[in-house]
Amino acid sequence: MIMSSPSVAPSYAAVLRTRYACRTFGASLLGRLSYGMVSFSLVLAIKEATGSYAAAGTVMALFALTSVFLSPVRAGLVDRYGPRRALRPMAAAYALFLTGLAFATAWPGTSGILLGILAVPTGACTPPLGPVMRTLWSDLVPDRRLLQRAYSLDAVAEELLFVTGPLLVGLLVQIAAPPAGLALSAALVLIGALALSSSPAVRDRTGQEKDPLGPTIPEGRAPGARTRLLRRSVLHGDPGMRQAITVSAAVGMCLGAFDLLVIAFADEHGTPSVVAWVLAALSGGSAIGGLVYGAVPWRASSRLRLALLAVAMGLTLAAMGLSHTPYLLIAWAAIGGLFVAPALTTAYLIADECADPARRTRASAWVNTSFNAGSAGATAAIGHLVGRLPLPMCFALAAVPVLLSATTALRRSRRSAPEIAAPTGLTKELTPTAEPQPPLDR
Repeated sequence: MIMSSPSVAPSYAAVLRTRYACRTFGASLLGRLSYGMVSFSLVLAIKEATGSYAAAGTVMALFALTSVFLSPVRAGLVDRYGPRRALRPMAAAYALFLTGLAFATAWPGTSGILLGILAVPTGACTPPLGPVMRTLWSDLVPDRRLLQRAYSLDAVAEELLFVTGPLLVGLLVQIAAPPAGLALSAALVLIGALALSSSPAVRDRTGQEKDPLGPTIPEGRAPGARTRLLRRSVLHGDPGMRQAITVSAAVGMCLGAFDLLVIAFADEHGTPSVVAWVLAALSGGSAIGGLVYGAVPWRASSRLRLALLAVAMGLTLAAMGLSHTPYLLIAWAAIGGLFVAPALTTAYLIADECADPARRTRASAWVNTSFNAGSAGATAAIGHLVGRLPLPMCFALAAVPVLLSATTALRRSRRSAPEIAAPTGLTKELTPTAEPQPPLDR
């Protein structure tokens, strides 16, 4: 295992100074930039090739659904065979199918059925670069204080990738056809995945996975503690894991509905340009909130923090519906963004501390899958309500899932707080799982 000194002062600089951290994290971000570009590129390329928004939406839905719902399966392959043996063929297949889509959309009049057939295996092969990187953080940074900062840094960086990705596509289509965005996305994910899988951190992790004894059990624990931990399932029997998945899905629903509600707000007020500013304010608030959250040495349990963050996010979303001007909505979006990255960070931390050590990648993927599924479902649901109900009521209804998930989490965290409390500074050397951050592969 790659170890860092427990005496290192917790800071973001200390995280990046950790051995192999910059190399591994940089490779992960390069590959994940592809995910920030591919959706916009795919919609533009299919629309230009078929001349149909319906075809573009259908193919995009096929790609997204297969990518999201097969994410835990792909992560399970990584857990079973290791990142080096699993990521490389996944990335090669994904890049190959994505390149095939680029060639297919380069010809006007291409059949939408053909594009749909290509989109399904493309989504099915999407490499789980985010879950793999979050698992590697647990090995690179065993100190719990640094691990919280590492996850927060990861979440903020991923948030920025999903902001800059569409901007890069917008610049690219000014000088090239939309299929070029798909080709660039394929190149980025292949290079990033190969660089990530060749990192010395991944080699060390693979060697660790082969140790049949598993992690060290703290002195004073019962001899059967390891056996009980190794028998834990990602989805069964652990209320912390269920809480992380439930709240993550609710946060995804909140943000998925928010995107559509902002467009409806802009149409109602006759200010279409405000959409970009509101989304930028949300992302900016999320980045600030994530960095601040990661730097604070919290004493409350991670499950209680997650519940409180969900409450704050839900109340802020409901308050956005009372905005009478675009400027007020921008301000509320910036405030609401403060809780996005921290909530996702905490959900991933809980997944890491609750999961079987041999299933940490899959646990992270389940949190990610629940977020994406919630986002897609809420977008579809809120689309049927906009125009039929007053906009403030739509904002309030969109906040209900995240508020409900928070109340459930609060009850559970009160019942189990003594079980999950841990001394500050406890390291991964002493515990098989550790608590320390998105879309986040979204």
